[in-house]
Amino acid sequence: MAQLPPGIRFITSFSRDQWYRAFIFSLTFLLYASFHLSRKPISIVKGELHKHCAALHEVELGSDKEYAAQIQLVKKTSNVSQCGWEPFDKNNYKQLLGALDYSFLCAYAIGMYLSGIIGERLPIRYYLTVGMLTSGFFTAMFGLGYFYNIHSLWFYIMAQIANGLVQTTGWPSVVTCIGNWFGKGRRGLIMGIWNSHTSVGNILGSLIAAYWVSTCWGLSFVMPGVIVAGMGIVCFLFLIEHPKDVSCSCTPSSSSKTFLNGASRFRVQTPTLNVKETSKPQMQHLLVDSDNCSVSLSSSTLAVTGEGRHGTAAISFLGALRIPGVIEFSLCLLFAKLVSYTFLFWLPLYITNVEHLDAKRAGDLSTLFDVGGIFGGILAGLISDRLEKRASTCGMMLLLAAPTVRVYPSLSKMGLEATVVMLLISGALVNGPYALITTAVSADLGTHKSLKGNARALSTVTAIIDGTGSVGAALGPLLAGLISPSGWNNVFYMLMVADACALLFLLRLIEKELRCNTDHTL
Repeated sequence: MAQLPPGIRFITSFSRDQWYRAFIFSLTFLLYASFHLSRKPISIVKGELHKHCAALHEVELGSDKEYAAQIQLVKKTSNVSQCGWEPFDKNNYKQLLGALDYSFLCAYAIGMYLSGIIGERLPIRYYLTVGMLTSGFFTAMFGLGYFYNIHSLWFYIMAQIANGLVQTTGWPSVVTCIGNWFGKGRRGLIMGIWNSHTSVGNILGSLIAAYWVSTCWGLSFVMPGVIVAGMGIVCFLFLIEHPKDVSCSCTPSSSSKTFLNGASRFRVQTPTLNVKETSKPQMQHLLVDSDNCSVSLSSSTLAVTGEGRHGTAAISFLGALRIPGVIEFSLCLLFAKLVSYTFLFWLPLYITNVEHLDAKRAGDLSTLFDVGGIFGGILAGLISDRLEKRASTCGMMLLLAAPTVRVYPSLSKMGLEATVVMLLISGALVNGPYALITTAVSADLGTHKSLKGNARALSTVTAIIDGTGSVGAALGPLLAGLISPSGWNNVFYMLMVADACALLFLLRLIEKELRCNTDHTL
């Protein structure tokens, strides 16, 4: 018998279940990367919506740029003033462009709370498909203002608000799906790698938007909108919500052997419930307790209705809040995301003002913060899996992030090499806890044994945590804009305090994890 080709041997070396999981991993990665791809154009197009008046009078003799500029001036005489696109061509352009950012972020923060409640009652595939199609429409709608010569500020603000609302369908859906397919053993590492879709989407969105921004900025929105809508169709055709839908084995679970904070090592757990209450499905152990590393819940703790004991009923909003750890991690993410999004929106401007680089070089340099964030997310997941402690891992990185953020302005003045190193380190320490909480922690809290594998609970928990974090995402850039006139040092003081507050909300969970480690020998 002839030997099988290497490619076929490689394919057959993996089981059917493994191939399905790899497919879902890749598909959800691309789906959410497309969401971020559609969010990026606004930051690229800002320079075209308002530009220096002198830019239109620059002449490069004998160049293609001069010819293209002349053609654009002829075509767009009625559409654009000498200082940009009305109404963003006035002196108050910073406030108007800021209104576009805040309208999206505030709508996203508010909509995230509603998204989990709605999404847990609908099939993920349908819910995510509708969200991606409508997101593509509203993203393209912003760009249509260019082609239809629209100069109403409210048109663009409403497009941003609508897009912010429908984009909230994405995160709870993909986290729920990835949580259904992957067990807790290496969830931190897997989701740390998976979470890099954020940076991949940002990079692709920047490249696509930058390609069209100088010649036809409307296409900088239309093309990403088409891509998101197209991925929505792919989602409808191929997304598999749960392994059971294709007769794959479910993620491993055990009754007598429980994983400690999602790690691969296990121990025998002794039930601590009262005999008269052990028959109630709501009475399960969720997180570590100060005495026996488990917390007993009363029969009213989780507000599961209907057929809750079979895991088919949607958990209530208050019921999700009562899951130990949800409130603490939500408030921690509020401050962690505040720091991350302040860097996202203000870092290029800071580099331009302080390092005296042009906008393009400042933008290129600021991407190193995202690169550091990729490594930080993977490192946080790897450490949390190894130590079996999610809260302690986040706390350790936040403890290091606070002083790092504070000394960044001083050390970055030592030269370009120091700036590069500090951007990578800051990105890793700031985005590491953010990535871990929004992925592995959310999946852990939403898939406790007490919930009987209820994926609808996972959607609600994810929405609560990320929705609270999005409040910080909206507040961070706003506070930076208010504080920066008094000096950039004050902005970094604010970021240091925010990291300290994020750590403060995790102290109780960290103390329980450490006490459990000393009280029990694995």
